[in-house]
Amino acid sequence: MTRMLIIGPPGAGKGTQAERICDRLGVPAISTGDIFRANIKEQTELGREAQTYTDAGNLVPDSVTNRMVRDRLSQQDVEQGFLLDGYPRTVAQVEELDRILEANGVSLDVVLLLTADKDELVARLLGRAREQGRTDDTEDVIRHRLDVYDEQTAPVVDVYEQRGIVSRVDGLGSIDEVTERILTELPS
Repeated sequence: MTRMLIIGPPGAGKGTQAERICDRLGVPAISTGDIFRANIKEQTELGREAQTYTDAGNLVPDSVTNRMVRDRLSQQDVEQGFLLDGYPRTVAQVEELDRILEANGVSLDVVLLLTADKDELVARLLGRAREQGRTDDTEDVIRHRLDVYDEQTAPVVDVYEQRGIVSRVDGLGSIDEVTERILTELPS
């Protein structure tokens, strides 16, 4: 059983690696974006509440996000492990995740921190923007997003560093190389 969180800057390959790791381990990937979309699509009470915020162009507040994560982590398919992607993003969410996991009698085993050179990430994201025709993703915008990520994520990583469960993984290289690096960092 492995309960893990994957964290890393935009362009580091979190989504790709999360999917590959979950396939290899047979555990679900739990992405807040996926949870939001599923709840909205299914018109659950939480989905309808979240949609009032997203329709207005606002961020979904922690109170709603936390309830969605709590609900998702209570489902049977997470009993043998899971991989969180996109949550927690703040220290307050770390504290809430701790309460959720404690109520389930479990804790995180490892936090996989994908690292990458900022200039390489900018180049990747500019390439992705060109492929997808996203003219709003300029170098300045991308660098700002990376700076915001650093500011917001550093405190979360610090909490898990103090617990001794952070494994830094170089996110540069081929997809297969990064997957193998991650697999060697997982608790046995």
